[in-house]
Amino acid sequence: MLTQEDKDLLAQKGISEEKIREQLACFEKGIPFLKLFAAASVENGGIVSLDKEEQEKYSAAWDVYREGGKRIVKFVPASGAASRMFKNLFEFLNGDSDKPGTDFEKKFFARIHDFAFFDDLNTACLNNTGKTVDELVAEGRYKTVVSLLLDDAGLNYGTLPKGLLKFHRYGDSARTPVEEHLVEGALYAAGKNGDVHVHFTVSAEHRELFRRLIDEKIEAYAAKYGVKYDVTFSEQKPSTDTIAVDMENKPFRDKGKLLFRPGGHGALIENLNDIDADIVFVKNIDNVVPDRLKDDTVAYKKLLAGVLVALQRQAFDYLKLLDGGHYGHEQLEEIIRFVQQKLHCRKEDIKYLEDAELVIYLRGKLNRPMRVCGMVRNVGEPGGGPFLAYNSDGTISLQILESSQIDMKDPEKKAMFEKGTHFNPVDLVCAIRDYKGDKFDLTRYVDKATGFISYKSKGGKDLKALELPGLWNGSMSDWNTIFVEVPLSTFNPVKTVNDLLREQHQ
Repeated sequence: MLTQEDKDLLAQKGISEEKIREQLACFEKGIPFLKLFAAASVENGGIVSLDKEEQEKYSAAWDVYREGGKRIVKFVPASGAASRMFKNLFEFLNGDSDKPGTDFEKKFFARIHDFAFFDDLNTACLNNTGKTVDELVAEGRYKTVVSLLLDDAGLNYGTLPKGLLKFHRYGDSARTPVEEHLVEGALYAAGKNGDVHVHFTVSAEHRELFRRLIDEKIEAYAAKYGVKYDVTFSEQKPSTDTIAVDMENKPFRDKGKLLFRPGGHGALIENLNDIDADIVFVKNIDNVVPDRLKDDTVAYKKLLAGVLVALQRQAFDYLKLLDGGHYGHEQLEEIIRFVQQKLHCRKEDIKYLEDAELVIYLRGKLNRPMRVCGMVRNVGEPGGGPFLAYNSDGTISLQILESSQIDMKDPEKKAMFEKGTHFNPVDLVCAIRDYKGDKFDLTRYVDKATGFISYKSKGGKDLKALELPGLWNGSMSDWNTIFVEVPLSTFNPVKTVNDLLREQHQ
């Protein structure tokens, strides 16, 4: 039962009572596992592997599209704090030993000069202790060095977002991931007049720091690459927060007030929905490389975008044909082949549909947002997997699934997951307008039955929290999806600080 105070809080956040009822129902019923048909692979056609001639054709298609005056946006989720990057160093700082003991700690100090942030750390050490990093290490004051890296007396890297940390060294200077994304934008997402639109989703507390960095750097990059930048920001909306419940699935109250928690990255479908664009590139903030390794990144981004605009153009032609009413049986069969073979959406009983039903079905499947997703060969990195899964309407389509969405107690489904040949590096290009030029309402294509329930605590009391369908998982469940194989060289995430010591980040 909601009190008036509860209703006032919902109104303040922009959350409807109906949405609360939906969320409470998720806790009561649990979130069902998805029904799998097969892991997507190159062998079964779920993942497209393009030869050199095809790659050149699609890259050229993207270059032509860019000259057409369409609005292209690079969308970068960048609100995540870097605290998890430094988990090992926090453990060292709070541990009993004053000297590096683990292989991770030893590697960090052995190669500390190789980090792009070393000069800043050295300055922080001098300012706070009067000694250099090397002098502190020689005295065995390892924890002082780590403290000045992580705490606000020094660089404050322990609480800053990843986007603002120095990742790569260039001679006497260094770049943050934010700057690397600006460079990428200039290389593959510039429009006809050299306009580069980049959008970062950030946390409210760090928005001003992002803005300050952009203001400081943007002119130099615009001049270097001959482009005009338009950089915008947004924050996760309070309306996407989810209600927490107790162990009996009743709303959790903290000091009498309903407790809400951030809905996870799936909440960003709202931010994406607010973007005014024809084509949107989506890529995580930490998946960047120095300039010397950007060729593969740029080539395959253009390739993915070329596949997208080519398939979109074909889908638009078919929609115009269907809406015009001038088609015959052969043309309907051609459209069926396109939906099944190019968009990988299958309906087992399609042959039993009458022509009128068939046209309604085909139009419904064609007229929706489209995404092309890069997939890399599985080498043990974490990430969602590409699958062919059943939808609520009985059709089978391509989906990116996390392990939590798969019934691992079912040997057959577990085997599918474990034998998957590829995983999702979060490398997407999205088309979000229909063939008439109107924006799709992306919130209509979310599978609300997906998501994740996690267990947390507040004030010593256990609670359950609900994460919304992931941005590239359930939030894009009803999009037309195409998977294209891309090389591992395009995936270089930074999950721990020592990942910055990999050759790809040096």
